[in-house]
Amino acid sequence: MSYTEEKIEIREMRYEDLDEVMYIEHASFDMPWTRKALEEELFSLIKYYYVAVLNGRVVGYAGMWHVVTEGHITNIAVDPKYRNRGVGNALVSRLLQTAEEKDMLGVTLEVRVGNETAKNLYQKNGFVVTGRRKEYYENNKEDAYIMWHYLIPVECIE
Repeated sequence: MSYTEEKIEIREMRYEDLDEVMYIEHASFDMPWTRKALEEELFSLIKYYYVAVLNGRVVGYAGMWHVVTEGHITNIAVDPKYRNRGVGNALVSRLLQTAEEKDMLGVTLEVRVGNETAKNLYQKNGFVVTGRRKEYYENNKEDAYIMWHYLIPVECIE
């Protein structure tokens, strides 16, 4: 059976998931968040964090802040051994579902200009590039695209 045929469970992140999440964080990013930062995120009332579980193992995670009327995706990461198997898509879908449930107007994020895999994932889920942040990433001064997924027609936003 392929991974895409197996059921990916998306559930709220729990404290006991942090060891696996930290492994994924370090395997995914040049400048990983600290455990303390993720712990603080986990216990905030305006932030939503989810894990993807496959065969009882955490294989990905995603987080989003709820800022006034919008969502801001902070992180999405998938264990390198489980990439390109629908895990990232399932996590993005859950964040967008949460945004709709919380009556957010839209969801935004920044993504490295050179990260084609992530850009494709977001575009597949309805995100569009709306701007660019020059030298956004501290470690290599790479630019970031600002991407948005609007949950209501743009012309309705004043």
